[in-house]
Amino acid sequence: MLKFLPISIFITSIFISCTSDHPNIGTVNPSFENTDQNTDTLSKHLKPFNPELPTIGLLMYNGVLQSEVIATSDVFAKPTEDGNQIFNVVSIAETASPITTEEGMHFIPDYTFKNCPKLTALFVPSAYDMYSQVHNEEIINFIRAKNEETKYVVSNCAGAELIGKSGIADGHKIVTWIGGGEQLQKDYPKLKVQDDSLVTFVDDGKFSSSNGNLASYISALNLLEIMTSQKHREFVESYLYLDRLKNWEE
Repeated sequence: MLKFLPISIFITSIFISCTSDHPNIGTVNPSFENTDQNTDTLSKHLKPFNPELPTIGLLMYNGVLQSEVIATSDVFAKPTEDGNQIFNVVSIAETASPITTEEGMHFIPDYTFKNCPKLTALFVPSAYDMYSQVHNEEIINFIRAKNEETKYVVSNCAGAELIGKSGIADGHKIVTWIGGGEQLQKDYPKLKVQDDSLVTFVDDGKFSSSNGNLASYISALNLLEIMTSQKHREFVESYLYLDRLKNWEE
């Protein structure tokens, strides 16, 4: 069933199929022209894990806000203008069991905490109820361990609570969901919590964070530009039709 496909397969097949005729891509899918041609759509869009590429890790757990996972995958899974894969994008959870998101969808993680490959960046999302995650030592220890090897750690929304509990970003600026900053500062006084009523995204060296939900695209695109170039970021933004959101009422 589709809902039990690994997230990397599920998201890739959805978003590439939606943008395969994008004018910036410059190629035509022959299957659009030849209805008699037999194709394996799933295999066609798989992105194999390449150990020579930087790996983007998406932490998941039950109740996760799926927009914060999908946003990162949506940004980093896009190819170059020449169609080349430049990142591995993988999802990680405590076990291999299917994850049920806040919205009710089911994703099977690519890796568990025990077999997760080396990561270049770790994205830490949120849930509406963070109690279970903040009090789960397996998740906190995983974040601490991955911080030792990653170049970047990004939190979205209440994922900042996991960063605070882990202690990895003490002394650094951070922002959380709108309305959550005051409590975050009380719980983790060593963090430099920013005013979430004014700040949507903050970048402080290795660590960056956002208010979450669709603002997760901002944190992903910012890191994408750091890891690639402004030109590639602009290409991905055009691939995603983000410019259409600016004038959606017209």
